[in-house]
Amino acid sequence: MELSTVKDAFDRVAKKQKLSTSKSLEVIDQIGHEIEQALSNIQTIQDPAYPVDRKSILKELKTKLNEIGPHKQLEGSQKELNINLMKYLKVLERVFIPDISKAYRNVDFDSHTVNQIIVSHFYREGLFDIADLLIYEAGEPEAISLKSHFMEMHQILEAIKDRDLQPALNWVSSNRAKLKQIGSDLELKLHRLHFVEILQKQSQADALNYARTYLAPFASVHMDEIQKLMGCLLWVGKLDRSPYSELMDPIHWEKASEEITGQFCSFLAQSYESPLNVAVTAGVEGLPTLLKLAIVMAAKKPEWQAMKQLPIPVELRKEFQFHSIFVCPVSRDQGNDENPPMLLPCGHVLCKQSIHKLSKSNTRIFKCPYCPFEASVAQCRQLHF
Repeated sequence: MELSTVKDAFDRVAKKQKLSTSKSLEVIDQIGHEIEQALSNIQTIQDPAYPVDRKSILKELKTKLNEIGPHKQLEGSQKELNINLMKYLKVLERVFIPDISKAYRNVDFDSHTVNQIIVSHFYREGLFDIADLLIYEAGEPEAISLKSHFMEMHQILEAIKDRDLQPALNWVSSNRAKLKQIGSDLELKLHRLHFVEILQKQSQADALNYARTYLAPFASVHMDEIQKLMGCLLWVGKLDRSPYSELMDPIHWEKASEEITGQFCSFLAQSYESPLNVAVTAGVEGLPTLLKLAIVMAAKKPEWQAMKQLPIPVELRKEFQFHSIFVCPVSRDQGNDENPPMLLPCGHVLCKQSIHKLSKSNTRIFKCPYCPFEASVAQCRQLHF
């Protein structure tokens, strides 16, 4: 609803802007026409057959320009545009609260951990000079241990952009045991890319020799893939018109880069996505909800600052959900350390606070809300996700 309001206000401003521009061009054209006409009349003075007074021509031009009233016409259209612009700004201020500091809460962060996360982010993005400067200024010398690894990763990725697979193949070869342990077929994918490049740029014999040397070792496990690549040998120089043309799709190079990045980070015990990037993106998604809550609780600022758990859910996309979440089917509260999920003997699960309410503060047997089974608090066991 809010976005549609912003769009409607924007559309009104855009319409007024178009009308103002059209009006301005129309007035300019009128003025230009009158000036050109006056110039044409002045030029006829040189012709003895047409004795014309220059002053009278200029006086007539001034009269016509006064009749057109360009300032008044332009001022009117511009005024309407300015009014709509001011309304649009008010809509933006109402929908998008500019002061996001209202959602700020005092949280004690470990500066060492935060510095490590930021340095790792810069290295991951290839901003090595900035990361080195932060390490120096923050006094975090141990963080530099990641630099050489991420430099190697970026050198491999840059080479792939230039269709040079040798650095990637060297890295895969040196980490073959680790990749085999996790069942990765990254090495085959890289050799397949190289094989297709040879088919496009070199001879059939070159491609066949490469296949015998580098693809044959994968035949016992990936025979279907090898047979498909051997079929490509019949289409040397015209692979784009073959049944295997999809092998030329640039998406395969992009996927190879993504997989190398993922495996590289995994071997460094780093997440595929930058933790800083994930935190900022999730924060941007949750910010509107936090701002509304902060405004509602403006009169209870100490209580807002002391909260360990928000009283309302903050909806985020699935990629920001890193662990299972339990919501009590009775109270609709999300489980936490103070109110953990509890397993009843019957197999149903409720939050601890709901069980206490049902048992009248642990003093009596209670009936499960979802089946006829009765239980006591002592029979319930805490669940750990």
